[in-house]
Amino acid sequence: MSLLDYLSAEGSRLFGLAVDHLGMVFIAVTLSTIIGVTLGILTYRTGAPRRIALSVTGVFLTIPSFALFGLLIPVLGLGAPPAIVALVMYGLLPIVRNTITGLRSVDPAIVESAQGMGMGRYRRLFRVELPLAWPIIITGIRVAAVIIVGIAAIAAVVNGPGLGKDIFRALARVGTPTAVPQVLSAILGIVIIAILIDFVFLVIARLTTSRGIRA
Repeated sequence: MSLLDYLSAEGSRLFGLAVDHLGMVFIAVTLSTIIGVTLGILTYRTGAPRRIALSVTGVFLTIPSFALFGLLIPVLGLGAPPAIVALVMYGLLPIVRNTITGLRSVDPAIVESAQGMGMGRYRRLFRVELPLAWPIIITGIRVAAVIIVGIAAIAAVVNGPGLGKDIFRALARVGTPTAVPQVLSAILGIVIIAILIDFVFLVIARLTTSRGIRA
């Protein structure tokens, strides 16, 4: 069976898996962004907490995905919960790192000027520092999103939703006429999702970045 024949026969089912995959990625990226940006804001000013946050989130990214999913099964069981928790952990490092880098790259003279105008610490953060750091922060979110899209395929090992299910099903019956097109169609779907998400973040970055600080 050719890839085109398989896509024609299984198109609606593959679309459903793609929607599930995208939904899981959306939840994971949202949670990673909330946690990662918050961690970056809380730690960017002080050395030790900053190093700890980067080290811990860096360790998360080095854990083999099969091992991490397996470790989460006794705690969270099977399905979406362990998949989402693992994906959030994998997405934290780029967001935390870029949030810290972005905030620390803001010109101190600008911060001092805002302070001289009577702005308090939190007002400076939200009105001056975060807007200036935003292009770097959203780049980190974009990188995390693409990472999560790929790793989400392995979530099928814990019965997580998405296109990864077709990859594992096909690998379990290698040699059958549908195995190769099944794997290729799932991989193609994941690649398309990654490209779409990357494009969406490019658009969001452009629309949410002030003209004066656009690259």
